[in-house]
Amino acid sequence: MSGKWGRALGGLLLAVVTAVYAAPGTAGAAEETTGTIPSVGTDWGAPGPYEVDVDIEAVHTFYYPRNMGQRGELHPVVIWGNGTGAVPGIYSSLLRHWASQGFIVAAANTPTSNFALSMRAGIDVLEHRNADSGSRFYRKVDLEHIASAGHSQGGAAAINAAIDPRVDTAVPIQPGPLADPDLMDEPVFYLAGQHDLTVWPALVKAFHRDSDHVPSVYGEIRGAGHLDSIGDGGDFRAPTTAWLRYWLLGDENARGMFFGPGCTYCTDSTLFSGWDRNTKAQQIPGTTP
Repeated sequence: MSGKWGRALGGLLLAVVTAVYAAPGTAGAAEETTGTIPSVGTDWGAPGPYEVDVDIEAVHTFYYPRNMGQRGELHPVVIWGNGTGAVPGIYSSLLRHWASQGFIVAAANTPTSNFALSMRAGIDVLEHRNADSGSRFYRKVDLEHIASAGHSQGGAAAINAAIDPRVDTAVPIQPGPLADPDLMDEPVFYLAGQHDLTVWPALVKAFHRDSDHVPSVYGEIRGAGHLDSIGDGGDFRAPTTAWLRYWLLGDENARGMFFGPGCTYCTDSTLFSGWDRNTKAQQIPGTTP
């Protein structure tokens, strides 16, 4: 195993060995465990165990758990890119949802996120604050587990941000065309909308097919148009949350949604009108090629 996704898998397996996750429906028990982010079972669309605070700054808007590190846990990072002309507030309920799950979201305020410069700068800011004893983020940020995510132009930016070696996985939602998956080396979850007339599903699937050098999964949300992911994320919320929890937290409940024979999302024709995993994705530990 080589490349950045191999490094990510190594860190993931270590996290699985060293962390204790509650069984589905036992989030209360997990809250008593020090050093871990509580389980949410498999209810990925429901609010997570954390209350959320938001800081709107000049370059970024940060969404994060109010009581970060209260059990000695570290919080992984999601850097976010907006669609064309948009600001993080348009996606506020989705980004708050991820923060409630235990993630620190650094959303770039720019309405032109395509080249991911502000997104990647969000990691720099959190690196600085994690080392600053006067910051509320001091020693509470898990800088070893970082995802890039975004919608439309920001979806392309999520791919472009993944050229940064600090990024471990990408979640492009209905991504625009100005990106090159060949430059990234991380597991990626491409999401399309069945009725999207702005970014056609075929265009998203072409990105997926061009990502045959990394674990890549394609999901097409049934009935979704191009704007259905704004606000609370709609039907995009639950699967993106599950993906983030697997790759950034090592949540074994989430792994079964994507990988292994009979994975939940593979067979969920109510939510997905299209689904595909490439060969690399089928080689994830615990799955069957």
